[in-house]
Amino acid sequence: MMLRPALSFALFALLVAAATAHGDESDLPASRTDLSASDLKRVQSVTAPTADFSKAETFEAMSGGAGTSVATINTNIFSHGSENLSLEGEERFKLGNALFRKLWVSSPSSTQASDGLGPLFNARSCQECHIKDGRGHPPGPDGIATSMFLRLARPAETAEEADAIARHALANLPDPVYGTQLQDRAVPGLAAEGRMTIRYTEVPVTLAGGEIVSLRRPVYGVADLAYGPLGEATTLSPRVTPAMIGLGLIEAIHPADILAGADPDDHDHDGISGKASLARDPATHGLMLGRFGWKAQVPTIRQQTADAFAGDIGISSPDARRDHGDCMPAQTACLALPTGVQPRLGDTEAPNPVLDLVSFYSRHLAVPARRKASLPETLSGKKIFYETGCTACHRPKFVTRRDTEDQALAFQLIWPYSDFLLHDMGEWLADGQAVGDADGREWRTPPLWGIGLTETVSGHTFFLHDGRARNLTEAILWHGGEAKAARDRFAALDAADRKALLTFLESL
Repeated sequence: MMLRPALSFALFALLVAAATAHGDESDLPASRTDLSASDLKRVQSVTAPTADFSKAETFEAMSGGAGTSVATINTNIFSHGSENLSLEGEERFKLGNALFRKLWVSSPSSTQASDGLGPLFNARSCQECHIKDGRGHPPGPDGIATSMFLRLARPAETAEEADAIARHALANLPDPVYGTQLQDRAVPGLAAEGRMTIRYTEVPVTLAGGEIVSLRRPVYGVADLAYGPLGEATTLSPRVTPAMIGLGLIEAIHPADILAGADPDDHDHDGISGKASLARDPATHGLMLGRFGWKAQVPTIRQQTADAFAGDIGISSPDARRDHGDCMPAQTACLALPTGVQPRLGDTEAPNPVLDLVSFYSRHLAVPARRKASLPETLSGKKIFYETGCTACHRPKFVTRRDTEDQALAFQLIWPYSDFLLHDMGEWLADGQAVGDADGREWRTPPLWGIGLTETVSGHTFFLHDGRARNLTEAILWHGGEAKAARDRFAALDAADRKALLTFLESL
């Protein structure tokens, strides 16, 4: 099958960049390069798994290190900046917050610094998807799916495309008509691409003691497609927006500390593999460790921000120069519409000052302090969390790198409860969509910090990548693949121990 001409040029450019890059997997550091021998010893000691569950660990309540938010717990608890920001940093955070909340409008408009929306889009602002900087949710009875969308992708069809994916020049390929995600909104005069459909069936699961939990198993589809059918090989992957807290701290973890947990061939025979996800840095074209996104396909916050501007809102930036957003060559009516590029402001709709500030805001959303970390019931649940094997993937703690440019994030003891690696989660959670190094059954371990505040911030308790789990118990019971043994141990606990484990999770 020949490549479509409109895709071929972009693919060729990416292949050239990847081929000339001075970086491959062997260039990733195998050890901490930022610490003295004495500091390394301290870090190894403080991040070692605990065996004492009689009391909270030192600084355990400060989940985000010195930047941890100690503000009053309310619906805005995920929207505070790092406590250790400088005055200049606080100013940049507030400016970034304003841009994060900014509503973009279609072109042409009298508000020239705000036009360029779409033409096809999922949201008009970052905040519209990341409501109160928290977790998204599946569509409600009104059918609105602003904080959840369908990622579209197809596998390689030619040797050239397969080589591009192998080189990490591409993560996968878009649908030939609808692009990388289904856009359910459009500017006036243009038809939206379509809408997501969900059908649930209930699956009963019996726990120890006879309690029955009903899991809802989703089937996804599309309706009202405006531009013809999807490609025959196109896969649908639903994604809810994740909480925004702690992103800068995750970015500041030394790659060697994440890679140390990888065991893709399960050499230690513990049933847990863990695979690193690699991605190209758009600035240098070298390989970096992917650590953001549901499949760890994105290496930096800046790239995540640029991709979201382009894919979700249809706004171009210096790192994603797509003035028409996700419009594909076949969507000629979309491509014929005006863009929001204002030459006096820059050559993209969100020039560097905008991209920089929104990235800074995203980097410094603080992790809230733990609640009830020292209470006996919390400590009992923590012990069970360790004993059931949850920490094999949900690694409790790291110390961020000392040499990061942003000193507010440097050398902090943090408690994200994730290893940031890819794991096979079993057939029930499989979406069948490969993304970079992740196959259709693999997902990045999501961090758990802040999970107990989901209902406070977002007004719901929907969990997992598509919000199918209606509470934490359901989320655990959906685990399969590498996590099946831990899931089965949880199901075999008596009611009191299950409650204790959930109490611990709700304290995070």
